[in-house]
Amino acid sequence: MTRSVEQEVAELRRKINRHNRLYYVESAPEISDLEFDKLLKTLEILEKKHPELDSPDSPTHKVGGEPIAGFETVQHRLPMLSIDNVYDEGAVREFDQRLKKLAGVDELEYTVEYKIDGVALALVYEQGALTQALTRGDGQQGDDITQNARTVGGVPLRLESENPPELIEVRGEAYISNSDFAQLNSEQRAKGEDAYKNPRNTTSGALKLLDPKLCSARKVRFLAHGIGAAEGLGISTHLDFLEELKVWGIPPTPHVRVCSGIDAAIELCNEMMENIHALNFEVDGLVIKVNQFEVREELGTTSKSPRWLIAYKWERYEATTTVESIEIQVGKTGTLTPVANLAPVEIAGTTVSRSSLHNRDEIERLEVMIGDRVVVEKAGKIIPHVVRVEKHERTGSEIAFHFPEVCPECGADVARDEGGVYIRCLNPTCPAQLREGLRFFVSRQAMDIDGLGIKVIEQLIDAKLLNSFADLYRLHSHREELLELERMGTRSVEKLLEGVEASKSRPIWRLLTALNIRFVGRTNSRILEKHFGTIDAIASQTEESLAEVDEIGPVTAKSVYEFFHSDFGKQIIEDLRRCGLNFGTPVTEKPQINEAEQVFSGKTFVVTGTLQQFTRDEIKELIIQNGGKASGSVSSKTDYLVAGEKAGSKLEKAKSLDVPVLSEQEFLDKIAAKNS
Repeated sequence: MTRSVEQEVAELRRKINRHNRLYYVESAPEISDLEFDKLLKTLEILEKKHPELDSPDSPTHKVGGEPIAGFETVQHRLPMLSIDNVYDEGAVREFDQRLKKLAGVDELEYTVEYKIDGVALALVYEQGALTQALTRGDGQQGDDITQNARTVGGVPLRLESENPPELIEVRGEAYISNSDFAQLNSEQRAKGEDAYKNPRNTTSGALKLLDPKLCSARKVRFLAHGIGAAEGLGISTHLDFLEELKVWGIPPTPHVRVCSGIDAAIELCNEMMENIHALNFEVDGLVIKVNQFEVREELGTTSKSPRWLIAYKWERYEATTTVESIEIQVGKTGTLTPVANLAPVEIAGTTVSRSSLHNRDEIERLEVMIGDRVVVEKAGKIIPHVVRVEKHERTGSEIAFHFPEVCPECGADVARDEGGVYIRCLNPTCPAQLREGLRFFVSRQAMDIDGLGIKVIEQLIDAKLLNSFADLYRLHSHREELLELERMGTRSVEKLLEGVEASKSRPIWRLLTALNIRFVGRTNSRILEKHFGTIDAIASQTEESLAEVDEIGPVTAKSVYEFFHSDFGKQIIEDLRRCGLNFGTPVTEKPQINEAEQVFSGKTFVVTGTLQQFTRDEIKELIIQNGGKASGSVSSKTDYLVAGEKAGSKLEKAKSLDVPVLSEQEFLDKIAAKNS
């Protein structure tokens, strides 16, 4: 043996460990599976030729050793407790109230993470080496599956640290990704064997196999989310621990963020729910945890679960159906969104016939084809989405979908967002953008013009009466043409024209929202109006001065600046100016509002039931204008419930919590009394 062989073995191990890290921890592989397998095979040959160079933590030992006789049941160093579940926002707030009272603080810092629907696993590292892996079992004892865990992707045999903790028990979930599961079932079909039922059951079955090589073939992976027993760990927060996991070469559960207070945590929960379609693994909820370990220690545990975390879950329902076609929709900002037209299928009492495929990357990740059988999931408030393709059911008649290279509506060039996933039409005058832009412009979220649904808008476009936002304000001169449109009698036309005229005096935040400037929704529009006062003041800003506004930031600032300095944007603004729309009042001329004197300052409202004088959005707007906050669920933190007709469970809950209940008129009387 020569020194060069030792160096070659060491270099191969370093390369393989690096590529394992890139693949499992950083999700940024640099080489193909074939190239990786060649490196591993070369190392395996060298180790067999020079057994004195073999090592228990060599990456060759991750592919599985000899079959074992059975699993030993082992006591956990610390119990693997269960997690309390909640199913609505009100219960999440009650959890927060309970913890704040126990901790004696006004606000807590939380992390929010996806609850992976896998198999709980505890990995024990001593002096940096993997010495044991246990299933959860009954929480007190679990099966020792160390030999199988060594084959799991994302489980390093040794931590990548020169100074690892003396002992660290890393807890997380073993799982099979949706894409790997689809591939496994495709392989099952090719062998003439039955398909696996679902990823979780397949993962559980793989970990119980007595032959580690068979477990390795199931492509099980691991994501870490917590700590069990530990010695010599100098970390004070959960987020710091997740960052340290990456350094060690263990992939942490992704997309975890820290929130100050439960309001921010709930807002993040709602955002994360909407992004579930982008995950390549199954989840059955979200987990909200106190971030600081010191506070966790103070809060302690009950006999069955830690007090400092909660699982915010939803019921999941699945069905299998067929992709009949895929079409592209062009949105108001030019985004090309692929939509799958499905054979209608009932899920949780709702007939589902369409599902967004979101973007080209999602189509490629799912590897979906026209004619494929797909699993569609509906969970809680989440819009139904395609989870995976049942590749094992393919017949060969499926047709690949090719994402268009030009806009399907106008034929203009398209381009991918810089650093993003969306592809957009570059033509600002695209008919689809005009149609969708006008629909949004007149909506209650924006200029709130009654009598202008999508059918009427399409008729007006076809009749050449609408070619821009400003054309809405010229419709009064086309009264006769309006009367000739389908279902447009005298009363309908008058209502439409009155609504258009009334919208001229809307506050400028509504106009800013309606203009479809990227990253500028209702919240940012309000911020810009409050800071600058007028459309012209906003248009005259530099990128830098816009970015200096609290909560705006450089990305939104760049988007606002580019709109107001583009020829297209300038034309829109001048057209609307000539039509007499409200362009705001300079900030120096605006009366200063004493927030303490606002009638609902610091008060939280929930609105339920059918109202007579307002839409739900309108009354929420009135609450905000008078200093209050509108929430979606009743809790002990709610100050008032405004109840209309047919108020249901929210009214019952308000009564049980002694939350004051106002009728619509009582709500208005409070405003009137303050103003008088």
